[in-house]
Amino acid sequence: MQKHITVRPAEGTWVVRAGGAVIAESANALELNEGDMPFVIYFPRSDVAMAFLDASAHKTTCPHKGEASYFDIVSKSKTYTNAVWSYETPNADAAEIKDHLAFGVQDGVLVERI
Repeated sequence: MQKHITVRPAEGTWVVRAGGAVIAESANALELNEGDMPFVIYFPRSDVAMAFLDASAHKTTCPHKGEASYFDIVSKSKTYTNAVWSYETPNADAAEIKDHLAFGVQDGVLVERI
């Protein structure tokens, strides 16, 4: 039986920009593939400027990954609500993403390989 989730090292260096500021940059990011959905890049928490993030009360649950906690990105000009998520205690299928953060691409938030 094929796993629904696969996690592997993301090739290259990845960066997150929000409101023009670099929020994260990592050569140690992970690429998570889930079914036929687009892949998601997860950044090690140590490579994220956590000072730009405020914990949100928002939570979601994925049957494959577990419960996600969310963060807002606070920039000088705008707050990007629930733009970041993390699985603090992921299910076994996604154990590799513990202590990692993912960023939702939206107007003003960009995740890209450099």
